[in-house]
Amino acid sequence: MTRLAVALALVLSLLPAAARAQVDVNIHLGLPAAPPLVVVQPGVQVVENYQEEVFFTNGWYWVRRDDRWWRARTPRATFVYVEPRRVPVAIYRLPPGQYKHWRKAEAKAERREWKEHEKAERKEWKEDRKREKHERKHGHHGD
Repeated sequence: MTRLAVALALVLSLLPAAARAQVDVNIHLGLPAAPPLVVVQPGVQVVENYQEEVFFTNGWYWVRRDDRWWRARTPRATFVYVEPRRVPVAIYRLPPGQYKHWRKAEAKAERREWKEHEKAERKEWKEDRKREKHERKHGHHGD
């Protein structure tokens, strides 16, 4: 019984070290010193046409691997693990893989589609307000 207790104590004493070792893992991406960036939303850019999503926001380069986030101040620096609560919401909520191999042409097409969508919504909103105003003025109710 004493042997079992000693073995269990030894295993339990090693667990914190194993957990620390897991967090101390760092990664290098091999990016160029100044990779081309494409704006994907206000305040968020992604490295253009790269094999994985590398975002740039709030002065940091960010990469997600296996649902973990890593960051570095420069693209050639060592990326270190970041707790999920410290990852900017703007990139944390992005679906994985959406901006992999992203190109400027795709970004332009996406912005154009968004602008068209916004324009259509504004037009619909204006038409609704105009119809409501007309109904109030003439006492009609839309049935």
